[in-house]
Amino acid sequence: MFFFYFLAAFLLIRRLTKALKFSILYPKWRNLLTIATWGIIILFIVAFGLEDAVRDFLGIALLFGLIAYINKQQDFKSQGSYLIANIPLIIMGLANTTAQLVASDFYEKYDNYFQWPTVAAFFWIFGRWATSKKQEEELRISTERRAELEALVAERTAELSRQKDELQETVKELKSTQNQLIQSEKMASLGELTAGIAHEIQNPLNFVNNFSEVSMELLDEMTEELEKGDTEEAKAIAADVKQNLEKIRHHGQRADGIVKGMLQHSRASSGQKESTDINVLADEYLRLAYHGLRAKDKSFNADLVTHFDDKLPKASMVPQDIGRVLLNLFTNAFYAVQQKQKAAGPEYKPTVEVSTSVKGKSIEVKVKDNGTGIPEQIKDKIMQPFFTTKPTGEGTGLGLSMSYDIVVKGHGGSIQVNSVEGEGSEFIIALPNI
Repeated sequence: MFFFYFLAAFLLIRRLTKALKFSILYPKWRNLLTIATWGIIILFIVAFGLEDAVRDFLGIALLFGLIAYINKQQDFKSQGSYLIANIPLIIMGLANTTAQLVASDFYEKYDNYFQWPTVAAFFWIFGRWATSKKQEEELRISTERRAELEALVAERTAELSRQKDELQETVKELKSTQNQLIQSEKMASLGELTAGIAHEIQNPLNFVNNFSEVSMELLDEMTEELEKGDTEEAKAIAADVKQNLEKIRHHGQRADGIVKGMLQHSRASSGQKESTDINVLADEYLRLAYHGLRAKDKSFNADLVTHFDDKLPKASMVPQDIGRVLLNLFTNAFYAVQQKQKAAGPEYKPTVEVSTSVKGKSIEVKVKDNGTGIPEQIKDKIMQPFFTTKPTGEGTGLGLSMSYDIVVKGHGGSIQVNSVEGEGSEFIIALPNI
Protein backbone atom coordinates (compact mmCIF):
# COMPACT_ATOMS: atom_id res chain seq x y z
CA MET A 1 0.00 0.00 0.00
CA PHE A 2 2.99 2.32 0.51
CA PHE A 3 2.97 2.90 -3.28
CA PHE A 4 -0.23 5.00 -3.00
CA TYR A 5 1.26 7.32 -0.34
CA PHE A 6 4.41 8.06 -2.35
CA LEU A 7 2.38 8.47 -5.54
CA ALA A 8 0.00 10.87 -3.73
CA ALA A 9 3.03 12.91 -2.54
CA PHE A 10 4.41 12.89 -6.10
CA LEU A 11 1.05 14.02 -7.54
CA LEU A 12 0.88 16.81 -4.93
CA ILE A 13 4.25 18.21 -6.03
CA ARG A 14 3.20 17.94 -9.70
CA ARG A 15 -0.04 19.73 -8.91
CA LEU A 16 1.88 22.62 -7.34
CA THR A 17 4.31 22.74 -10.27
CA LYS A 18 1.47 22.99 -12.80
CA ALA A 19 -0.40 25.53 -10.70
CA LEU A 20 2.67 27.79 -10.67
CA LYS A 21 3.62 27.22 -14.29
CA PHE A 22 2.03 30.44 -15.50
CA SER A 23 2.54 32.36 -12.26
CA ILE A 24 5.16 34.98 -11.39
CA LEU A 25 5.83 32.86 -8.27
CA TYR A 26 7.20 29.97 -10.35
CA PRO A 27 10.88 31.08 -10.34
CA LYS A 28 10.75 31.39 -6.55
CA TRP A 29 9.56 27.76 -6.02
CA ARG A 30 11.01 25.98 -9.07
CA ASN A 31 14.22 24.68 -7.47
CA LEU A 32 12.47 23.62 -4.25
CA LEU A 33 9.78 21.72 -6.15
CA THR A 34 12.42 19.95 -8.26
CA ILE A 35 14.31 18.89 -5.12
CA ALA A 36 11.05 17.64 -3.55
CA THR A 37 10.28 15.57 -6.67
CA TRP A 38 13.65 13.85 -6.65
CA GLY A 39 13.46 13.41 -2.88
CA ILE A 40 10.17 11.50 -3.21
CA ILE A 41 11.63 9.26 -5.94
CA ILE A 42 14.73 8.47 -3.85
CA LEU A 43 12.69 7.74 -0.71
CA PHE A 44 10.38 5.51 -2.76
CA ILE A 45 13.36 3.44 -3.95
CA VAL A 46 14.82 3.26 -0.45
CA ALA A 47 11.45 2.10 0.95
CA PHE A 48 11.63 -1.20 -0.97
CA GLY A 49 14.25 -2.43 1.48
CA LEU A 50 12.09 -1.75 4.57
CA GLU A 51 9.34 -3.66 6.35
CA ASP A 52 5.78 -3.16 5.08
CA ALA A 53 4.58 -1.24 8.13
CA VAL A 54 7.71 0.92 8.22
CA ARG A 55 7.56 1.93 4.58
CA ASP A 56 3.81 2.59 4.89
CA PHE A 57 4.56 4.83 7.85
CA LEU A 58 7.39 6.54 5.89
CA GLY A 59 5.03 7.27 2.98
CA ILE A 60 2.30 8.61 5.30
CA ALA A 61 4.82 10.79 7.18
CA LEU A 62 6.17 12.15 3.87
CA LEU A 63 2.68 12.98 2.58
CA PHE A 64 1.57 14.53 5.88
CA GLY A 65 4.79 16.54 6.18
CA LEU A 66 4.37 17.96 2.69
CA ILE A 67 0.74 18.88 3.35
CA ALA A 68 1.62 20.57 6.66
CA TYR A 69 4.46 22.59 5.11
CA ILE A 70 2.51 23.63 2.03
CA ASN A 71 -0.51 24.65 4.09
CA LYS A 72 1.66 27.19 5.95
CA GLN A 73 2.78 28.92 2.73
CA GLN A 74 0.68 31.94 1.67
CA ASP A 75 1.61 31.31 -1.98
CA PHE A 76 -0.39 28.03 -1.99
CA LYS A 77 -3.62 29.15 -0.32
CA SER A 78 -5.47 28.46 -3.58
CA GLN A 79 -4.59 24.73 -3.23
CA GLY A 80 -6.36 24.32 0.13
CA SER A 81 -9.16 22.11 -1.23
CA TYR A 82 -6.67 19.77 -2.89
CA LEU A 83 -4.68 19.46 0.35
CA ILE A 84 -7.88 18.52 2.21
CA ALA A 85 -8.57 15.83 -0.42
CA ASN A 86 -5.43 13.98 0.82
CA ILE A 87 -6.71 13.70 4.41
CA PRO A 88 -8.83 10.50 3.84
CA LEU A 89 -5.77 8.71 2.41
CA ILE A 90 -3.67 9.72 5.41
CA ILE A 91 -6.38 8.53 7.83
CA MET A 92 -6.69 5.18 6.04
CA GLY A 93 -2.91 4.85 5.98
CA LEU A 94 -2.69 5.42 9.72
CA ALA A 95 -5.49 2.85 10.23
CA ASN A 96 -3.62 0.29 8.07
CA THR A 97 -0.32 0.83 9.83
CA THR A 98 -1.87 0.71 13.29
CA ALA A 99 -3.75 -2.49 12.48
CA GLN A 100 -0.57 -4.12 11.12
CA LEU A 101 1.42 -3.27 14.23
CA VAL A 102 -1.22 -3.80 16.96
CA ALA A 103 -3.49 -6.54 15.55
CA SER A 104 -1.65 -8.30 12.77
CA ASP A 105 -3.87 -11.41 12.85
CA PHE A 106 -7.01 -9.33 12.57
CA TYR A 107 -5.43 -7.28 9.76
CA GLU A 108 -4.48 -10.39 7.75
CA LYS A 109 -8.01 -11.76 8.08
CA TYR A 110 -9.82 -8.50 7.16
CA ASP A 111 -7.15 -6.63 5.16
CA ASN A 112 -9.58 -6.06 2.28
CA TYR A 113 -11.64 -3.79 4.56
CA PHE A 114 -8.52 -1.64 4.95
CA GLN A 115 -7.09 -1.82 1.47
CA TRP A 116 -10.17 -1.02 -0.64
CA PRO A 117 -11.00 2.25 1.26
CA THR A 118 -7.33 3.21 0.88
CA VAL A 119 -7.50 2.60 -2.87
CA ALA A 120 -10.76 4.58 -3.05
CA ALA A 121 -9.16 7.47 -1.11
CA PHE A 122 -6.23 7.48 -3.55
CA PHE A 123 -8.46 7.53 -6.62
CA TRP A 124 -10.38 10.39 -5.05
CA ILE A 125 -7.08 12.28 -4.91
CA PHE A 126 -6.24 11.22 -8.47
CA GLY A 127 -9.60 12.53 -9.68
CA ARG A 128 -8.95 15.85 -8.07
CA TRP A 129 -5.48 15.93 -9.63
CA ALA A 130 -6.94 15.24 -13.06
CA THR A 131 -9.17 18.31 -12.77
CA SER A 132 -6.01 20.42 -12.58
CA LYS A 133 -5.58 19.80 -16.31
CA LYS A 134 -8.69 21.84 -16.99
CA GLN A 135 -7.61 24.48 -14.49
CA GLU A 136 -4.20 24.61 -16.12
CA GLU A 137 -5.77 25.27 -19.51
CA GLU A 138 -7.99 27.99 -18.06
CA LEU A 139 -4.95 29.51 -16.36
CA ARG A 140 -3.01 29.37 -19.64
CA ILE A 141 -5.83 31.16 -21.49
CA SER A 142 -6.11 33.71 -18.68
CA THR A 143 -2.36 34.29 -18.78
CA GLU A 144 -2.38 34.75 -22.53
CA ARG A 145 -5.22 37.24 -22.27
CA ARG A 146 -3.39 39.09 -19.53
CA ALA A 147 -0.27 39.19 -21.71
CA GLU A 148 -2.36 40.59 -24.57
CA LEU A 149 -3.87 43.20 -22.26
CA GLU A 150 -0.44 44.11 -20.92
CA ALA A 151 0.81 44.51 -24.49
CA LEU A 152 -2.19 46.72 -25.31
CA VAL A 153 -1.63 48.75 -22.14
CA ALA A 154 2.06 49.15 -22.98
CA GLU A 155 1.17 50.21 -26.52
CA ARG A 156 -1.45 52.66 -25.27
CA THR A 157 0.96 54.01 -22.67
CA ALA A 158 3.56 54.60 -25.36
CA GLU A 159 0.93 56.34 -27.49
CA LEU A 160 -0.16 58.53 -24.57
CA SER A 161 3.46 59.36 -23.83
CA ARG A 162 3.94 60.40 -27.47
CA GLN A 163 0.77 62.49 -27.35
CA LYS A 164 1.95 64.06 -24.09
CA ASP A 165 5.25 65.05 -25.74
CA GLU A 166 3.35 66.47 -28.71
CA LEU A 167 1.02 68.42 -26.40
CA GLN A 168 3.96 69.78 -24.44
CA GLU A 169 5.58 70.89 -27.68
CA THR A 170 2.29 72.48 -28.78
CA VAL A 171 2.03 74.33 -25.46
CA LYS A 172 5.56 75.68 -25.98
CA GLU A 173 4.63 76.84 -29.47
CA LEU A 174 1.42 78.44 -28.18
CA LYS A 175 3.33 80.27 -25.45
CA SER A 176 5.85 81.46 -28.01
CA THR A 177 3.02 82.58 -30.32
CA GLN A 178 1.28 84.30 -27.41
CA ASN A 179 4.45 86.21 -26.56
CA GLN A 180 4.80 87.22 -30.20
CA LEU A 181 1.18 88.38 -30.31
CA ILE A 182 1.64 90.38 -27.13
CA GLN A 183 4.77 92.02 -28.52
CA SER A 184 3.03 92.70 -31.84
CA GLU A 185 0.09 94.24 -29.98
CA LYS A 186 2.48 96.44 -28.03
CA MET A 187 4.24 97.62 -31.16
CA ALA A 188 0.92 98.21 -32.91
CA SER A 189 -0.33 100.36 -30.04
CA LEU A 190 3.00 102.16 -29.98
CA GLY A 191 2.61 102.91 -33.68
CA GLU A 192 -0.87 104.33 -33.06
CA LEU A 193 0.57 106.56 -30.34
CA THR A 194 3.38 107.93 -32.48
CA ALA A 195 1.56 111.22 -33.02
CA GLY A 196 0.68 111.47 -29.34
CA ILE A 197 4.30 110.79 -28.37
CA ALA A 198 5.49 113.43 -30.83
CA HIS A 199 3.00 115.92 -29.38
CA GLU A 200 4.06 115.18 -25.80
CA ILE A 201 7.75 115.50 -26.65
CA GLN A 202 7.21 118.61 -28.74
CA ASN A 203 5.88 120.60 -25.79
CA PRO A 204 8.98 120.24 -23.55
CA LEU A 205 11.25 120.69 -26.57
CA ASN A 206 9.50 123.97 -27.41
CA PHE A 207 10.13 125.10 -23.83
CA VAL A 208 13.78 124.05 -24.09
CA ASN A 209 14.24 125.95 -27.36
CA ASN A 210 12.43 129.07 -26.14
CA PHE A 211 14.25 129.27 -22.81
CA SER A 212 17.55 128.61 -24.60
CA GLU A 213 16.99 131.60 -26.91
CA VAL A 214 15.93 133.83 -24.02
CA SER A 215 18.95 132.71 -22.01
CA MET A 216 21.29 133.58 -24.89
CA GLU A 217 19.80 137.09 -25.06
CA LEU A 218 20.15 137.47 -21.29
CA LEU A 219 23.81 136.45 -21.47
CA ASP A 220 24.41 139.13 -24.12
CA GLU A 221 22.74 141.70 -21.83
CA MET A 222 24.79 140.49 -18.86
CA THR A 223 27.98 140.92 -20.90
CA GLU A 224 27.02 144.53 -21.72
CA GLU A 225 26.27 145.29 -18.05
CA LEU A 226 29.60 143.84 -16.95
CA GLU A 227 31.40 146.02 -19.50
CA LYS A 228 29.58 149.00 -18.03
CA GLY A 229 30.63 147.87 -14.56
CA ASP A 230 27.06 147.41 -13.34
CA THR A 231 27.59 144.20 -11.37
CA GLU A 232 24.24 144.35 -9.59
CA GLU A 233 22.33 144.25 -12.84
CA ALA A 234 24.64 141.49 -14.12
CA LYS A 235 23.88 139.42 -11.01
CA ALA A 236 20.13 139.88 -11.56
CA ILE A 237 20.46 138.73 -15.15
CA ALA A 238 22.54 135.72 -14.02
CA ALA A 239 19.74 134.77 -11.63
CA ASP A 240 17.26 134.89 -14.53
CA VAL A 241 19.57 132.71 -16.64
CA LYS A 242 19.85 130.21 -13.77
CA GLN A 243 16.06 130.08 -13.51
CA ASN A 244 15.77 129.49 -17.25
CA LEU A 245 18.34 126.69 -17.08
CA GLU A 246 16.31 125.06 -14.31
CA LYS A 247 13.23 125.14 -16.57
CA ILE A 248 15.25 123.73 -19.45
CA ARG A 249 16.43 120.88 -17.19
CA HIS A 250 12.85 120.20 -16.03
CA HIS A 251 11.43 120.00 -19.56
CA GLY A 252 14.44 118.00 -20.75
CA GLN A 253 13.72 115.43 -18.03
CA ARG A 254 10.09 115.45 -19.11
CA ALA A 255 11.07 114.55 -22.70
CA ASP A 256 13.58 111.99 -21.45
CA GLY A 257 10.90 110.34 -19.31
CA ILE A 258 8.53 110.05 -22.29
CA VAL A 259 11.21 108.43 -24.45
CA LYS A 260 12.23 105.99 -21.71
CA GLY A 261 8.61 105.10 -21.08
CA MET A 262 8.07 104.29 -24.74
CA LEU A 263 11.26 102.23 -24.87
CA GLN A 264 10.05 100.25 -21.87
CA HIS A 265 6.67 99.80 -23.50
CA SER A 266 8.21 98.46 -26.71
CA ARG A 267 10.48 95.93 -24.99
CA ALA A 268 9.36 92.49 -23.82
CA SER A 269 8.54 92.57 -20.14
CA SER A 270 11.42 91.62 -17.84
CA GLY A 271 8.98 90.65 -15.11
CA GLN A 272 11.06 92.64 -12.62
CA LYS A 273 8.88 94.56 -10.17
CA GLU A 274 9.87 98.08 -9.17
CA SER A 275 8.61 100.66 -6.71
CA THR A 276 6.43 102.81 -8.97
CA ASP A 277 4.42 106.02 -8.61
CA ILE A 278 1.19 104.99 -10.31
CA ASN A 279 -0.05 108.61 -10.40
CA VAL A 280 2.84 109.59 -12.70
CA LEU A 281 2.35 106.44 -14.78
CA ALA A 282 -1.39 107.05 -15.20
CA ASP A 283 -0.96 110.73 -16.07
CA GLU A 284 1.72 109.92 -18.66
CA TYR A 285 -0.29 107.30 -20.54
CA LEU A 286 -3.55 109.25 -20.27
CA ARG A 287 -2.09 112.14 -22.24
CA LEU A 288 -0.35 109.88 -24.74
CA ALA A 289 -3.61 108.03 -25.46
CA TYR A 290 -5.53 111.30 -25.83
CA HIS A 291 -3.08 112.99 -28.20
CA GLY A 292 -2.65 109.74 -30.13
CA LEU A 293 -6.38 109.72 -30.93
CA ARG A 294 -6.48 113.45 -31.67
CA ALA A 295 -3.66 112.99 -34.18
CA LYS A 296 -5.97 110.74 -36.22
CA ASP A 297 -9.12 112.81 -35.61
CA LYS A 298 -8.39 116.54 -35.29
CA SER A 299 -12.06 117.26 -34.56
CA PHE A 300 -12.03 115.10 -31.44
CA ASN A 301 -11.85 116.78 -28.06
CA ALA A 302 -12.53 115.43 -24.60
CA ASP A 303 -12.31 116.56 -21.02
CA LEU A 304 -9.58 114.81 -19.08
CA VAL A 305 -10.51 114.70 -15.40
CA THR A 306 -7.97 113.38 -12.90
CA HIS A 307 -8.36 112.75 -9.18
CA PHE A 308 -4.96 111.52 -8.08
CA ASP A 309 -4.44 110.80 -4.39
CA ASP A 310 -1.43 112.92 -3.38
CA LYS A 311 -0.72 110.57 -0.47
CA LEU A 312 -0.79 107.46 -2.65
CA PRO A 313 2.20 105.26 -1.72
CA LYS A 314 4.44 103.76 -4.34
CA ALA A 315 3.57 100.18 -5.21
CA SER A 316 5.68 97.21 -6.28
CA MET A 317 4.82 96.40 -9.91
CA VAL A 318 6.23 95.84 -13.36
CA PRO A 319 5.83 99.41 -14.67
CA GLN A 320 5.82 98.61 -18.39
CA ASP A 321 3.15 95.93 -17.85
CA ILE A 322 0.85 98.12 -15.73
CA GLY A 323 1.52 100.97 -18.16
CA ARG A 324 0.31 98.67 -20.93
CA VAL A 325 -2.89 97.99 -18.96
CA LEU A 326 -3.55 101.68 -18.35
CA LEU A 327 -2.83 102.59 -21.95
CA ASN A 328 -5.29 99.94 -23.14
CA LEU A 329 -8.04 101.17 -20.77
CA PHE A 330 -7.47 104.81 -21.73
CA THR A 331 -7.46 103.99 -25.46
CA ASN A 332 -10.73 102.05 -25.09
CA ALA A 333 -12.30 104.89 -23.08
CA PHE A 334 -11.38 107.51 -25.70
CA TYR A 335 -12.61 105.22 -28.48
CA ALA A 336 -15.96 104.78 -26.67
CA VAL A 337 -16.55 108.52 -26.20
CA GLN A 338 -15.42 109.22 -29.78
CA GLN A 339 -17.96 106.74 -31.15
CA LYS A 340 -20.72 108.24 -29.03
CA GLN A 341 -19.76 111.76 -30.09
CA LYS A 342 -20.35 110.81 -33.73
CA ALA A 343 -23.96 109.84 -32.99
CA ALA A 344 -24.82 112.27 -30.15
CA GLY A 345 -25.81 115.90 -30.50
CA PRO A 346 -23.63 118.96 -29.84
CA GLU A 347 -24.69 119.00 -26.19
CA TYR A 348 -22.71 115.80 -25.55
CA LYS A 349 -19.32 116.41 -23.98
CA PRO A 350 -16.87 113.46 -24.06
CA THR A 351 -15.26 112.94 -20.67
CA VAL A 352 -12.67 110.46 -19.43
CA GLU A 353 -12.05 110.44 -15.71
CA VAL A 354 -9.13 108.80 -13.91
CA SER A 355 -8.80 108.50 -10.14
CA THR A 356 -6.46 106.74 -7.72
CA SER A 357 -6.96 105.86 -4.07
CA VAL A 358 -6.01 103.44 -1.33
CA LYS A 359 -8.64 100.86 -0.39
CA GLY A 360 -7.55 98.66 2.50
CA LYS A 361 -4.43 96.81 1.38
CA SER A 362 -4.89 97.67 -2.28
CA ILE A 363 -4.33 100.63 -4.58
CA GLU A 364 -7.32 101.30 -6.81
CA VAL A 365 -7.22 102.93 -10.23
CA LYS A 366 -10.58 103.85 -11.75
CA VAL A 367 -10.99 104.67 -15.43
CA LYS A 368 -14.45 106.05 -16.17
CA ASP A 369 -15.98 107.34 -19.37
CA ASN A 370 -19.40 108.55 -20.54
CA GLY A 371 -19.18 106.71 -23.86
CA THR A 372 -21.20 103.98 -25.52
CA GLY A 373 -21.03 101.52 -22.63
CA ILE A 374 -20.91 97.72 -22.84
CA PRO A 375 -24.02 95.63 -23.64
CA GLU A 376 -24.95 93.32 -20.76
CA GLN A 377 -24.92 90.21 -22.96
CA ILE A 378 -21.23 90.58 -23.84
CA LYS A 379 -19.91 91.93 -20.54
CA ASP A 380 -18.68 88.48 -19.51
CA LYS A 381 -16.83 88.01 -22.82
CA ILE A 382 -14.75 91.17 -23.02
CA MET A 383 -11.79 89.60 -21.15
CA GLN A 384 -11.65 86.64 -23.53
CA PRO A 385 -8.75 86.54 -26.03
CA PHE A 386 -9.59 87.83 -29.53
CA PHE A 387 -13.03 89.06 -28.52
CA THR A 388 -13.63 92.62 -29.73
CA THR A 389 -16.56 94.87 -30.54
CA LYS A 390 -14.47 97.06 -32.80
CA PRO A 391 -14.71 96.77 -36.60
CA THR A 392 -12.20 94.58 -38.42
CA GLY A 393 -8.81 96.26 -38.56
CA GLU A 394 -9.43 98.50 -35.55
CA GLY A 395 -8.92 95.94 -32.77
CA THR A 396 -7.32 92.55 -32.19
CA GLY A 397 -9.29 91.54 -29.10
CA LEU A 398 -6.07 91.01 -27.14
CA GLY A 399 -5.98 94.24 -25.12
CA LEU A 400 -8.34 93.39 -22.27
CA SER A 401 -7.36 89.70 -22.12
CA MET A 402 -3.69 90.69 -21.73
CA SER A 403 -4.66 93.33 -19.19
CA TYR A 404 -6.52 90.69 -17.18
CA ASP A 405 -3.49 88.36 -17.25
CA ILE A 406 -1.14 91.15 -16.19
CA VAL A 407 -3.27 92.41 -13.31
CA VAL A 408 -4.75 89.14 -12.00
CA LYS A 409 -2.14 86.52 -12.81
CA GLY A 410 0.98 88.68 -12.88
CA HIS A 411 0.27 90.99 -9.91
CA GLY A 412 -2.37 89.17 -7.86
CA GLY A 413 -4.87 91.98 -8.32
CA SER A 414 -8.35 92.22 -9.79
CA ILE A 415 -10.31 94.00 -12.55
CA GLN A 416 -13.94 94.96 -12.05
CA VAL A 417 -16.22 96.29 -14.80
CA ASN A 418 -19.28 98.46 -14.25
CA SER A 419 -21.15 99.54 -17.35
CA VAL A 420 -24.54 100.67 -18.59
CA GLU A 421 -25.13 100.49 -22.31
CA GLY A 422 -25.43 103.96 -23.80
CA GLU A 423 -24.25 105.72 -20.61
CA GLY A 424 -20.64 104.73 -20.14
CA SER A 425 -18.25 102.30 -18.47
CA GLU A 426 -15.99 102.15 -15.43
CA PHE A 427 -13.01 99.83 -15.02
CA ILE A 428 -11.63 99.42 -11.50
CA ILE A 429 -8.13 97.97 -11.13
CA ALA A 430 -7.03 96.85 -7.66
CA LEU A 431 -3.30 96.18 -7.10
CA PRO A 432 -1.81 94.83 -3.85
CA ASN A 433 -0.16 97.61 -1.86
CA ILE A 434 2.94 95.66 -0.83
